[in-house]
Amino acid sequence: MPADPIAQIRSTPAGPSVGAFFDLDGTLVRGFTATVHAGHRFRNRQAKFGELTGIIEASVRYKLGRMEFERLLQRAAGYLMGDSLTELEELGEELFQRHTVARLFPVMREVVAAHQERGHTVVMSSSALTMHAEPVARHLGITDVLCNHFATDDDGRLTGQIVRPIIWGRNKARAVLAFSAAHDIDLSRSFGYSDGTEDLPVLEAVGHPHAVNPRAGLATAAAQRGWPILRVSSDEGRRWAALRRRGATR
Repeated sequence: MPADPIAQIRSTPAGPSVGAFFDLDGTLVRGFTATVHAGHRFRNRQAKFGELTGIIEASVRYKLGRMEFERLLQRAAGYLMGDSLTELEELGEELFQRHTVARLFPVMREVVAAHQERGHTVVMSSSALTMHAEPVARHLGITDVLCNHFATDDDGRLTGQIVRPIIWGRNKARAVLAFSAAHDIDLSRSFGYSDGTEDLPVLEAVGHPHAVNPRAGLATAAAQRGWPILRVSSDEGRRWAALRRRGATR
């Protein structure tokens, strides 16, 4: 079993000058959150078969690093052109409560809570769209979210475009750096959590990078750099909770 990351968090300085930047898909949540919405549209006959298979294929290719993320987001925006943003975000909350909440990693809930207890500035820095990212953030009590947004017209309906710049790779790192500068965050004392090489620029910017269930490329990079690797699952969360209970009774 890997070392408990909670002890490291509790040993660091308290206060908002320490940041904790969390990726979403594969880091806080098992899987790819966009597939939940795609499945809903397919079940409700709002989408053609090609839309669901396209999203699933895109998510697999994204995980393998074989598709530009901008193309994936643009595809999603095109499918939803003309929809109401307000209604989509209400649906996003409903789908989170019905499906995604069960995908949250228990250990990562504890990691987020440990940072919050220390008064750190906790940020979700994700390439997901608002309808997928913000329900998770609200559930975890994360008030600062850096993520992608659908472009809308004057009536609040989707235009089929994504607000630029796309939060992804180095653009995500730029967003993290800008946020940190605006909020007086000391990146040398801050933490980062992600599962993929697209977040290497973010992880390299913080003093305490962590690879969470890393895909092959990040696993290699983390091993070469000596970064902590967290392997988390629902079962592991229960084991850690049991160990802490036994430790508290000694």
